[in-house]
Amino acid sequence: MVLTIYAPLFASSKRGVVTLVEKGVPFETVHVDLMKGEQRQPEYLAIQPFGKIPVLVDGDYKIFESRAIMRYIAEKYRSQGPDLLGKTIEERGQVEQWLDVEATSYHPPLLALTLNVVFAPLMGFPADEKVIKESEEKLAEVLDVYEAQLSKNEYLAGDFVSLADLAHLPFTEYLVGPIGKAHLIKDRKHVSAWWDKISSRPAWKEVSEKYALPV
Repeated sequence: MVLTIYAPLFASSKRGVVTLVEKGVPFETVHVDLMKGEQRQPEYLAIQPFGKIPVLVDGDYKIFESRAIMRYIAEKYRSQGPDLLGKTIEERGQVEQWLDVEATSYHPPLLALTLNVVFAPLMGFPADEKVIKESEEKLAEVLDVYEAQLSKNEYLAGDFVSLADLAHLPFTEYLVGPIGKAHLIKDRKHVSAWWDKISSRPAWKEVSEKYALPV
């Protein structure tokens, strides 16, 4: 049975989409119009009770939260495509650690930038310049840590690409694109080299082109 992922145009959903493409897993997509509130309709709430995106449906099995979806795909299809979880318990530990770093340290300030710089104007809300300044400063501090880590390893969890790297792709594309703060990446030698490698992967190029940003 073909897997179905909901709302593929949005950044959080693309974490799951790029994992599916990396692993060579056939899938279908279902568009969810957030502006029209389709995520709050009863039929959607039946599969995602919080009314958020994304959701992955695999037959009778349903799973939400983008990083949980990534882990599910990588584990279920571990025997095909690149091993995105690490080959040893130690490598797996590093993958999980950097996935958590992305979720708790990297993503929050980047999400704040995305909401204020990209989406606030589209929705007719004023951007909060104080939040923008503070978020850029917080993100810069996180990226300084990344720079040190990536000076020792080719990728975040070691010398192999993993879910920890792929999880950064969708929102960092906002950062270097419509947010207009590519210098946060490019001014750091090792972070810049890492970004160039992961963003040029065929799977991401396919996802980025086929499921273009809705802004």
